[in-house]
Amino acid sequence: MQVQRSFEAAAEGGALYVVGTPIGHLQDLSPRAKEILERADVIAAEDTRHTRKLLTRFDISKKNLVSYHEHNRKSRGPQLIDRLLEGASVALVSDAGMPAISDPGAELVREALERGIPVIPVPGPNAAITALVASGIPPVPFVFLGFLPRVPKDRERELSRWKEAEAALVCYEAPHRVISTLESVGRVLGDRRIALAREMTKTHEEWLRGKVSEILAHLAEHPPRGEYTMVISGADSADRAGDSEEKWWSSLTVEEHVEWYLRRGQSKKEAIRSAARDRSLPKREVYRIVHLENKDEN
Repeated sequence: MQVQRSFEAAAEGGALYVVGTPIGHLQDLSPRAKEILERADVIAAEDTRHTRKLLTRFDISKKNLVSYHEHNRKSRGPQLIDRLLEGASVALVSDAGMPAISDPGAELVREALERGIPVIPVPGPNAAITALVASGIPPVPFVFLGFLPRVPKDRERELSRWKEAEAALVCYEAPHRVISTLESVGRVLGDRRIALAREMTKTHEEWLRGKVSEILAHLAEHPPRGEYTMVISGADSADRAGDSEEKWWSSLTVEEHVEWYLRRGQSKKEAIRSAARDRSLPKREVYRIVHLENKDEN
């Protein structure tokens, strides 16, 4: 068991400060965060180029700025732990928001605690919480999923774990996978209410709120741009019943269903597989229907 008192107790020795930085608007940097960054012996940043801009904006010295990210964590992590054990103070920051959430900072925090080094959080903005509170979806309870798996089969397996949960689901997604992820949500969870947010607190902040099918239709005309934070409504009694809510594709014929996926860049084989999965039909049956339709047209 480990007992850690107030952050003042760390003043005499090394301490790891987990510092929240703005997710967009630079004025969201707190006075305390600025103070910690100014007096830290080392600032460990996910991307030094990005953090250097923040430090320049607030006239904070950049002489002790080092990188700490997924690709150098195994070599840089022990170096930072050594500095902490020597009595240095280290401020850990990510590109945006709170460190240690979907980044290797969690590993550094764990290692510091195992070595008896105080870990002191300096709260700041967080994209997941910011999106959740403005989504219009009941925020309690909620589950944060980070980045969902890239492979559709793995992604849908993960979503299936939460199909019965009443909690809102919050995740991050890259622009080139947003449509694919929404399609997975529709297949596994149904046409639920959802909110997508990007560029939060920035000049071009954008929100999309509606059913999965509505947002997919919008994105078909307005291609996704930038990383998104996604908030998915939890299961209610209708969702758990499984048949009270119409599927997004229910008004489409099988041919139109396949065509919908083709227009979104899938190959014919992929489109048939996706439509078959949506409808719980054998792939060969969907192939037969589409093939016969094409034959009739000729």
